[in-house]
Amino acid sequence: MATKKLKTYTLSEMKDKYIGKVGTKERDKFEYELRMDVLGKMIKAVRQERNLTQEELGQLVGVQKAQISKLESSANSATIDTIIKVFKALKAEINFNVKLEDNFVKLA
Repeated sequence: MATKKLKTYTLSEMKDKYIGKVGTKERDKFEYELRMDVLGKMIKAVRQERNLTQEELGQLVGVQKAQISKLESSANSATIDTIIKVFKALKAEINFNVKLEDNFVKLA
């Protein structure tokens, strides 16, 4: 009995097919939300590493516990200023990279 070979797809091919090609509005939105989700998970991991509750971190930052909870579940609605304040309160270094074509932009 002959076996049928299954067609395999790369993750990139699956995203192209089901979310949209790179550069489309849908794909850009998906990639942005994915990055924000990862950022929220990082905030939560660092907070827990520092043995802080959401309420304690909120007090250090000057926001309510609910905002810390929202940040950790999805940083979509957070401003850069808030994110920087959170990482400062956690005594964690945060780095932002800006890349133009093949070169990273460095601030003097």
